[in-house]
Amino acid sequence: MAANPSGLCAVSELEQVTQLCIRLGSPSDQAATMAKQLLKRAEQISAARGIRREEAMAQLLQILIQGRQGEVPAAFRSPAPPSKQEP
Repeated sequence: MAANPSGLCAVSELEQVTQLCIRLGSPSDQAATMAKQLLKRAEQISAARGIRREEAMAQLLQILIQGRQGEVPAAFRSPAPPSKQEP
């Protein structure tokens, strides 16, 4: 960790996201790769949708947490099959 001018330790965004991935259960070697991918994807989403990078990252982290909890986010659910109507 690098010290900033005020003498406090500054943790990089990559380190923060890596630690979050570890806390969510990712092995440490995979957590760094996952963190890099999340940060890169947040940049891509931000540019494509014209939203702030932080907002894109929040959306990605929400999906990550829901997936970790075994939930399928609404945007990823398959549509319900059409209901059969009796004649």
